[in-house]
Amino acid sequence: MPSEIKLVNVPALGKTAGYSHLAEVRGGRTIYLSGQIAVDAQGQSVGTGDFTAQARQVFENLRLGLESVGLTFNAVVKLTVFLTDMQYLPQFRAVRDEFVNTAQPPASSLVQVAALVRPELLIEVEAIAAAP
Repeated sequence: MPSEIKLVNVPALGKTAGYSHLAEVRGGRTIYLSGQIAVDAQGQSVGTGDFTAQARQVFENLRLGLESVGLTFNAVVKLTVFLTDMQYLPQFRAVRDEFVNTAQPPASSLVQVAALVRPELLIEVEAIAAAP
């Protein structure tokens, strides 16, 4: 992780489950990745009915976006996650942990939503990354 990025867990805010309380970024550039859904390069849905497959595609799409500007998941300082059902939380965490630095995970928010842009979708994730 670049030295200009500091991920912090504040003891007074309690223990976290796979995320940091805050991210401090000094200097450099900030990249905002739009919410990614489980679609392939042709815009076709991936993993219909399979949350884990959808989550993996979403994180692959985020990885591709980061790569396009010369970054990796180590540059991600914030994730915002939208799930259609909280029952998917364990599977989400398992897939997320394949991609992020679990020793210093990004700050995160997670909400349950009634629906996403396509009815077959179960997850959407947007990201903010910082680079020197």
